[in-house]
Amino acid sequence: MNTVRLTVAEALAKYLAAQLIEIDGKKEQLFGAAFAIFGHGNVTCFGQQLKNIEDKIPTWRGQNEQSMATAAIAYAKANQRRRIGIATSSIGPGATNMVTAAGIAHTNRLPLLLISGDAYVSRLPDPVLQQPENFEDPSVTSNDAFKPLTRYWDRILSPSQLMHTLPQALDTMLDPATCGPVFLGLPQDIQGVAYDFPEVFFAEKVHRIRRPEPEMIVLEEAKEILMQAKKPLIISGGGVHYSLATDELADFASKHNIPVVETIAGRATMLQDNPLNAGPIGVTGSDSANHMANEADVVLAIGTRLQDFTTGSWTVFKNPEMKLISINVAKFDAIKHMSYPVLGDAKTSMTKLSALLGDWRSGDEWSAKAKAEADEWKELVHRRTHPQEGDLLPGMSSYAEVIGKLNTSMEKGDTVLTAAGGLPAELSMNWQNYQIGKFDIDFGYSCMGYEIAGGWGAKIANPDNDVVVLVGDGSYLIQNSDIYSSVLTGHKMIVVVCDNGGFAVINKLQNNTGNESFNNLLADCRRPDGELARVDFAKHAEAQGAISEKLTSIDEFDAAFARAKEADRTYVIVVDIDPVSPAAWSKCDCWWEVGLPEVTRNDHTAQKVAEWEEGRATQRRGV
Repeated sequence: MNTVRLTVAEALAKYLAAQLIEIDGKKEQLFGAAFAIFGHGNVTCFGQQLKNIEDKIPTWRGQNEQSMATAAIAYAKANQRRRIGIATSSIGPGATNMVTAAGIAHTNRLPLLLISGDAYVSRLPDPVLQQPENFEDPSVTSNDAFKPLTRYWDRILSPSQLMHTLPQALDTMLDPATCGPVFLGLPQDIQGVAYDFPEVFFAEKVHRIRRPEPEMIVLEEAKEILMQAKKPLIISGGGVHYSLATDELADFASKHNIPVVETIAGRATMLQDNPLNAGPIGVTGSDSANHMANEADVVLAIGTRLQDFTTGSWTVFKNPEMKLISINVAKFDAIKHMSYPVLGDAKTSMTKLSALLGDWRSGDEWSAKAKAEADEWKELVHRRTHPQEGDLLPGMSSYAEVIGKLNTSMEKGDTVLTAAGGLPAELSMNWQNYQIGKFDIDFGYSCMGYEIAGGWGAKIANPDNDVVVLVGDGSYLIQNSDIYSSVLTGHKMIVVVCDNGGFAVINKLQNNTGNESFNNLLADCRRPDGELARVDFAKHAEAQGAISEKLTSIDEFDAAFARAKEADRTYVIVVDIDPVSPAAWSKCDCWWEVGLPEVTRNDHTAQKVAEWEEGRATQRRGV
């Protein structure tokens, strides 16, 4: 066997560069981007090897380890899990900064390769810089914090270990059933150790995403359940996107006349003008979708993990006889709430199930109800996005108004992206799908700070189209440095900062559950002398190299957005958002469980808690 003598760092980089994936008949690098902040734990060995492969895997310098790993996640999502981003850090805080990103990737079932430096295996120089030292177990380092938030974790203690670890790590990220983040710890002394690796280990390999096929006997039983339905309903989840099954979804729904509702991850799996699209479901959804779910007798959940915001904490299905069929590649998700599980790829499963159903169709009255409900929702969206004079505080806008402007101004191929605070609900509730995909809300982990970093990663994945980031003032302050990253690397994005003076959506929840405003709105956190300090977001963004402007009225938005589209670099638009007026918030008919006190200390709180508890009456108890 021919061998080549390489260090661990050389071998790791060479192996990653040799991995390809076939997309639309064309071979691409599987790892299409690396994001790095170098320190003593990764610069001397692995960092140099990234430079040596930059013709195949470009490396982009981040400003914060969490945000650069987040950019890698958004990159993978924009590529529908078919290309993967790498994030590498030094040891200690550089590594633990990425733990939050691991949580985002794990929760959202997205691939991410995390590589951090680690303490010395020899332990001769211990304790090294940034090594906390575990008193009871010296083998534990900061990197062990990744274990609960990764799908595969390993620490490389010997060069030969790579030949076992790397194929396993790749398979974890490429298998739709296990897709998620992988962590590799590289001890500083081991990175430079050399070994005679078999040359064949570094041969180019072309990967393809598996399409697990369901068992026919399972599909036959699912067919029988569906054919007995009078009011069937499809819930379309993010797995439909990742399976590239949006055409199959539309064909299946049309052939069998079954209304479709979308989860947040499943938004834009079906065009809004499709008469069978009944809108977004759940707490951040629409009355149209929720009313359909209330009556459904068979629910076909496709590619969704049925998060509480989708199910209204399991109160949205009010028919006690409702049967749940779940098509999913992951058994963990497929068997939830005693569903009838169909383990298989969304595209393959829908195609085979449709063939078994033959010409069977649900009743026209049920599909007509879906269209009527959706039409009412669309009219409501129009009212929300066009508030009347007096609905809002003077000089302020609503999230919905901004979203309505973007919905009609963005061009084909452009992506809209947000994550936390009030914006995910407002975007999901009010967006109209004029194109398939190009829609990204992290509401699995709902991570404040995903927005701008995610926009940078999505732009790297989509260099020829604009990425429009919607971010609140709270999230902006948590993580904004990738405005500079985007300017530095030439990845222009459009950032719309919606400034509502604090954490307004949590203030709303605080008030709605009987509590007084405290520590959320900036007005409740002002200095002892009474002065309210505010951030000038336009100047702050300008200081990072972006072009920016602050609007004095929403009437200026269209012209500002046109300027942003024409700009040669990242453009930031700041809009003041009303945080308190009832018309400033979208809502729908759906309950959501939050932890409330069993014992209350005043009548107002007691009344609010009692009102909230009324919604529990229809909650499904695990079955």
